[in-house]
Order: sequence, then C-alpha cells, then structure tokens
Amino acid sequence: MIDSILMHHAQTVLAADHSGHSLDHIQRVVATTRTLLAQTPDADATIALAAAILHDTYDDKLVEDVAAAKAATQAKMGEAGLTAAQQTAVLAIIDHMSFKQSLSGHQVLSLEGRLVQDADRLDAIGAIGIARTLLYGGAHASKLYDPALPPRTALDAQSYRQGESTVINHFYEKLLKLAAQMNTPAAKQLAAHRQQVMQDFLAEFTAEWQGKS
Repeated sequence: MIDSILMHHAQTVLAADHSGHSLDHIQRVVATTRTLLAQTPDADATIALAAAILHDTYDDKLVEDVAAAKAATQAKMGEAGLTAAQQTAVLAIIDHMSFKQSLSGHQVLSLEGRLVQDADRLDAIGAIGIARTLLYGGAHASKLYDPALPPRTALDAQSYRQGESTVINHFYEKLLKLAAQMNTPAAKQLAAHRQQVMQDFLAEFTAEWQGKS
C-alpha cells in the first residue's frame, strides 16, 4: 500500500519527463534497491524503498518550485502512513544522495541512503546510462561532441551545471567516476561491468568520429 501511493506520486510528478528521469527510471532504481537490500539485512527496507521511489520528485532539474514539490512529497509520505521519523530519514537521503551534493564534499548518508545512491548511480551507467545520457542531452539541446571542448576537470557543486560542455564530456565529467564511488560490494561488482560498457562505447564513438572505424 505504501509503495503504490508513493509510486503514484512519483508517476504524477515525472509523467511529462523526457530526459531519462521518467517512471521507468524509478522502477529500475527500486528493483536494484530491492536487490541490494537482500544483501543488507540491517537496512530498513521501508525507508530505502520510499527514498528510491521518491528521489526525483523534488529534483531541481525536474521541478520548477523545489520547496513546494518537497512539501508535496512529505505530505504524500504522511498519507501513505510513514511516521515523522521515517519521513525525516527519507528526506535526508534525497537531500544528500546526488552527485552534485558529493561535489560539495560534505555528503552524509545513512545505510539506507547508501543503498539508494548505489541503485540510482547504477542506472546512470552502462547501456541504460548511455541511453539516458543521450536522452538528457537531446531534451536540453546539448551539443553532442566537440573535440575542441575538453571535459572539465575542476568541478564543484556550483559549476557542475554551469559552463559549456557536451554530451560526450558528461561521461568524463561524471559517469566514469561513479563506479569508484559505489558503496556496497554488490554495486561495485555491477558497476565494473557497466563501466566497461561505457568505455567500449566511448572508444568506438571516438574512432567513428575520426573516421577510423
């Protein structure tokens, strides 16, 4: 019952998304969170799954009024029967799990938060990660590639979404860094394979761009 109420809320918020953050992304993150929970008996499944379902419902990339969206998300948790303590735990995960937050250097996550972060980051890499990156770039009319525009190397939380970059640069600026940042052994194992998928794609892309493949 809790999951269905929260999933309906996520579906409502993300229904119009075409940038790789629609309901199918949420469903995959939830499925991966369940897989990681099965290997983490000390984690609170209710908190982890609620955070997995709701983690994009007040993302500043996806909603215009973050404060209002966050309030709506908390209200929906109350409607679903989560206690005040559970709601606080879920919101703390969502507030601190993003890559942008990690660039600020003070990311603190609970055990449940580390599982959800792993699940979300696994969906950002590998074959699906490649597809989602292209979707996001297309939705925001980003340049695909420019050999004269190298990936940025000194990014912080403020500059992450500012400045000129490309879709291909995003792999080097973020996605290829995620495998090394996984929290759990199971996620690290999955990430290693997906990392290689991305590296193979980038090698082929570069070769084709240069007319060598």
